[in-house]
Amino acid sequence: MTRPVAVAGVFSALEVAGSGLEAQRGRMNLIASNLANAQTTRGADGRPYQRLDPVFSVERLSPDAQDPVLREVSSVRLASVRRDPTPGQLVYQPGHPDANPQGYVEFPNVNVVTEMVNLMTASRAYEAGVTSIESIKSMARAALRIGQ
Repeated sequence: MTRPVAVAGVFSALEVAGSGLEAQRGRMNLIASNLANAQTTRGADGRPYQRLDPVFSVERLSPDAQDPVLREVSSVRLASVRRDPTPGQLVYQPGHPDANPQGYVEFPNVNVVTEMVNLMTASRAYEAGVTSIESIKSMARAALRIGQ
């Protein structure tokens, strides 16, 4: 059974907003991991921690819909996580247990200031998603009141 366009539009809008919330939550988790490991000079593999980056993908919700607008509605999801290949900073600390023979320690390629800016951006995007869900719910309630 096919949903009426107005009902499909409300549910599609909620799905899109919800997918954005989920994607931003995943992004914030990666940022938290980066911040928590900003000073980790030796991981399980014996190397310094490498910064993690989210990779997002777009998926059409109803590619076969008859309505051309609904056909173009897409959601976003965290498709994968990639390691940032940028080398870490070498710091001269000859007494550090992870220092190389020259006395340098390689620290993770995590810039705390950049990560905090990324966290603020992700947080604001999440807040915008919550606001859009609240607006969608409000419009749906108003539409139901009109139909009474």
